[in-house]
Amino acid sequence: QVQLVESGGGLVQTGGSLRLSCESSGGTINDYRMGWFRQAPGKEREFVAAISRPGGSQFLADSVKGRFFISRNNAKNTVHLQMNSLKPEDAAVYYCAADRGISGRYYDPAEYDYWGQGTQVTVSS
Repeated sequence: QVQLVESGGGLVQTGGSLRLSCESSGGTINDYRMGWFRQAPGKEREFVAAISRPGGSQFLADSVKGRFFISRNNAKNTVHLQMNSLKPEDAAVYYCAADRGISGRYYDPAEYDYWGQGTQVTVSS
C-alpha cells in the first residue's frame, strides 16, 4: 500500500511563497496520478492541483492558476506543490493523494486511493 507523507507547511505572510512536498514510501509513483487537495475548517475538501502519470499534464484549480505549480519526481517518489502569491483564502490543511485508476476525473477526491495526513498552511496578513 502506498503511504504518503506531506511536508513543507507552515506560516507564511500574504504574498509569500511556500513549497509543499509529498513523499511516497510505497514504491514508485510512476503509475499514479498525483494530486493536491486542501480543506479548511468547516469546508469541503477542495481540489487544488493534479499531475498525470507521465508527468506531462498538469491540472490546476481556477483559484490557484498562475500562482501554484505542481511537479513530480518519479525517481524520488515525490510530488511538489509550489505555492506563490499566497492569499489568506489559501490557508488550509493540504493533502497529497495518489490515484491508481484510469478515470479522467482528476478533480474528484473520490477517485484517489491513497492520502497523506496533511500539512497545515497558514497565511497571515
